Amino acid sequence: MEEIKLTIDGREITAQSGQTVFQAAAAAGIHIPALCFHEQLEPYGGCRVCSVEVVTGSRSKVVASCVYPASNGLVVNTNTEKIRHIRKVLIELLLTKAPASKPIRDLAEEYGADAARFSHDASFCVLCGLCVRYCTEVKKANALCFISRGTQREVTFVPEIASRECEKCQQCFDICPTNFIRANFEMAKALTFGTEE
Repeated sequence: MEEIKLTIDGREITAQSGQTVFQAAAAAGIHIPALCFHEQLEPYGGCRVCSVEVVTGSRSKVVASCVYPASNGLVVNTNTEKIRHIRKVLIELLLTKAPASKPIRDLAEEYGADAARFSHDASFCVLCGLCVRYCTEVKKANALCFISRGTQREVTFVPEIASRECEKCQQCFDICPTNFIRANFEMAKALTFGTEE
């Protein structure tokens, strides 16, 4: 693999071609928070908590570091006032969905996020996609999927597959940052899977 050099938070680091900014930063010991990243999964960019500023000349833009490719000469700022504000607002929105999630509460404390700023619509799922992607990419079972779009989007089990696969697997339960998928499985099992033999 070809080595590339980029600057993150004023520090020149060496990365490998093909790495994302998030991966390059992590390899150099630079922490960027994320909820939807998992080392076994393809980058997704769903939660946007990993947002950073990429500077090109006199311009900058905000990107999701887990999907943005590292490149030679790239200048990245991970902890500016602007980025901290963006993360704070994102975390406040995530708190409306999953106020009891420990990873989200920990981020809220770190960024001074106000849980009461937005009205709550606690679905307990933040649509990070970890469970769906893990089931598809790692387990190759396809027992979970997204349905609908926009504000109606949600994660659901595919009953005919989940009734066979999920009870013995349950690996996605441990990577869910809100414990939603475990509770959803128990409810689906009681309402749907239990009727199937």
